[in-house]
Amino acid sequence: MLGLFVYNFVYMNKVIKLTQKQEEFFNILTDFIRREKIPPTNREILKTMGLKSPRSVVQYLDILEEGGYIQRGKGARNIKILKSPYDNNNSSKTVKVPVVGYVPCGVPFLAEENIEKQIVVSEKIAKPPYKYFMLRAIGDSMNKAGINNGDLVLVRQQVIANNGDMVVALIDDEATIKRLRLHKDHIILEPDSTNPEHCPIVLERDFRIQGVVVKSMPEI
Repeated sequence: MLGLFVYNFVYMNKVIKLTQKQEEFFNILTDFIRREKIPPTNREILKTMGLKSPRSVVQYLDILEEGGYIQRGKGARNIKILKSPYDNNNSSKTVKVPVVGYVPCGVPFLAEENIEKQIVVSEKIAKPPYKYFMLRAIGDSMNKAGINNGDLVLVRQQVIANNGDMVVALIDDEATIKRLRLHKDHIILEPDSTNPEHCPIVLERDFRIQGVVVKSMPEI
């Protein structure tokens, strides 16, 4: 699962902008080390990242080492994290956002057993004083809004929302991401999809808003 946001680092007196995937690679690398207490081998990186070529692993590691974020030594498990990309003076402050994967019915979103990992996110995106979490999207009911199957969705926790907001709503203990449409005598949760099988949900029973969608990004 790769992170979201592009950052800059200085290399050979030039400011080089990392791609989104390069930052995502760094986030997964640091999460592996934090979780397993040892650096991954190149083979493990290949499998964890879902990359197709060992050469791709080397290229990612090369760019991170050139930027001074990691150091490689001898041996298979030879990666050492030197600093975060957010440590430089040009970057914003950051927060750790929990990634919530599959959510069993009736279990609170942020229950400890639901949290897969933490991803570092810039406060320019996850703005304080709000709290945030990430969900993994399932299906194509919001693909016209840029949320595709398997994407990670950054959500700002709140229990109210404005007309037109994309929200995470809980209906009968099941979560769904839809566009909120407020009417005088009813509420509609509206899909935004190229798939005509998805229909608006006219709410005739209680529901709860868990948060408002801030951003979505592919999980790699």
